[in-house]
Amino acid sequence: MKEVILCYQGEMALKGLNKATFEAALAKALRFRVRELGKFQVYKAQSTMYVEPRDEEAAANFDEAFRRVSQVFGLAALSRAAVCEKDFEAIKAAAESYLGETLRSLRTFKVEAKRSDKSFAMKSPEISRELGGFLLSKHPHLKVDVHHPDIVVMVEVRDYGAYIHGPKTPGPGGLPVGTSGRAVNMLSGGIDSPVAAWYMARRGLALHHIHFASPPYTSEAAKRKVQTLAQTISGYTGSCVLYVVPYTPPQEYIRDHAPDVLFTVLMRRSMMRIANRIAKEIDAKALVTGESLAQVASQTLMALACTDAAQDLPILRPLIGMDKTEIVEVARRIGTFETSILPYEDCCTIFTPPHPKTKPTLAEVEAAEAEMPGLAALEEQAAKAVERIRIDMRRSEEDEDGLLL
Repeated sequence: MKEVILCYQGEMALKGLNKATFEAALAKALRFRVRELGKFQVYKAQSTMYVEPRDEEAAANFDEAFRRVSQVFGLAALSRAAVCEKDFEAIKAAAESYLGETLRSLRTFKVEAKRSDKSFAMKSPEISRELGGFLLSKHPHLKVDVHHPDIVVMVEVRDYGAYIHGPKTPGPGGLPVGTSGRAVNMLSGGIDSPVAAWYMARRGLALHHIHFASPPYTSEAAKRKVQTLAQTISGYTGSCVLYVVPYTPPQEYIRDHAPDVLFTVLMRRSMMRIANRIAKEIDAKALVTGESLAQVASQTLMALACTDAAQDLPILRPLIGMDKTEIVEVARRIGTFETSILPYEDCCTIFTPPHPKTKPTLAEVEAAEAEMPGLAALEEQAAKAVERIRIDMRRSEEDEDGLLL
């Protein structure tokens, strides 16, 4: 039986005269996600995107295609559906063939019909009633429950055929990646920054990542952990580049010359200046961080104000008002949590003072930087020595620790 993926728009439907631009970006993203899985046709009709297999390879990879499509931002929901002719006898046969095995294991159901093609002779209530009666005759153990059924059998009569499917699968929502511009995400090895990337990609931002490594204080395993995180979220955010900054000299310099209580905020300002330089080189228009207000000393209101003042790009903080348990819940859902909690060191946690200042002023921070005349040159050297790692969306092999080989 022929199957297709029906992709339903959400917020994009409200874009008015710009809707076609967003739909073109969505179609491009869908084609890119399935292009290695065989010949698929991606097209639009009646505000719905169709992903249709066109050869045996595509049909054999349909499960993987559905998984990949389910990660595409811009989709409110999606369904894998059987396709048949717009003939009620064909609809009955397709419903039983496609969902009969599922119905045998359930106790209650209902049928919902949507007749987008008004030339079809039967109206929606009639389709629901007649198909429901047919399925009851095939499965006499079933009962109709219009309020809380175990399954909803959906029938959509559209321009190109009739489509039969079960409940819709929720999509990630948002806008297609790239429709809101490009930014750089500050990707550490922790829980928060991959979630921040997910949220901003959901708003249509194309993202690259910057990671600060401080060997020998941070290990090669720590860098591979960050690569794994970037690889995991690339299923949502798309292919990207991970910029790894060799940050040991600037970090040691700050440690040796700065007041201990200001170390963290001075380090964050230094990182922001380097990130700003890299972002401008690749024409990114903002920086993204995983900071949440008052979560740690460097994320108090006054500390964040000092950090922002170090450079001139917008800093986007999608997690700023989120509780840690909320962030962890999203990390689990997008598949980054288990990697994030692996016990490899992060450069943001080394040299951390026992009692960092939670209410620094910009004047005292700038005064401390004035006492570190060599820092600017070290930051420039770090930015020039950055390592560029290409992250694509293909599933990568893993070693025994769950890190990329």
